[in-house]
Amino acid sequence: MKKPWMLFLLFCSLLLSSSGCAQKEAQGSSQMDYEATKKMLVDILKTEDGKKAMMEVLSDEKMKQQLLMDSDVIKKTIEEQMLTEKGKKFWTELFKDPKFAAAYAKSMKKEHEKLMKDLMKDPDYQAAVMKIMQNPKMGEKLLELVNSQPVRKEMKKVMLETFESPIVKAQISEMLKKAAHEEIDEAVSKKGGGGGGEEQKAQESSTTQ
Repeated sequence: MKKPWMLFLLFCSLLLSSSGCAQKEAQGSSQMDYEATKKMLVDILKTEDGKKAMMEVLSDEKMKQQLLMDSDVIKKTIEEQMLTEKGKKFWTELFKDPKFAAAYAKSMKKEHEKLMKDLMKDPDYQAAVMKIMQNPKMGEKLLELVNSQPVRKEMKKVMLETFESPIVKAQISEMLKKAAHEEIDEAVSKKGGGGGGEEQKAQESSTTQ
């Protein structure tokens, strides 16, 4: 457990060094030192220990709070880095690692859920989703997805769990009772109407005689 943290501390130290290099560069120092330090940081992050250290850092509650506090600075830095071709390539390669991607998703789960809930309430987002859903190609893809074995299995599981709910059971029972009463009332009504017709015919026959 200590090794990844030591690597992360080294990462921070190098990051500070790179910042120092950047400041010296502004004062006329060599660009090569800054680029070499930057390359070293990227190489560390690409190693298994570097990735593990990042995972542990992202999972730490105190670090999450610190990231939230410095969100504006981090956002600006990430945007600047991701706009470069090297930045895009680096993050693409990093997220190809299943372990890192899973750790990142887990650490941001609550934030993603909140974001999705907020988006679902947004009229513009709703309109965009509806527009996508109305696309014939998207409809075909969704149909293929729904008909796939894993999705059908999951839907069956959800339906069974839903029917096990006491509230749903009570609602279904009430609906069945209502349907049964309606059928009985309809049958009685038809029977009563038929009986009245036969009596009327009998009276007409006796009058004729």
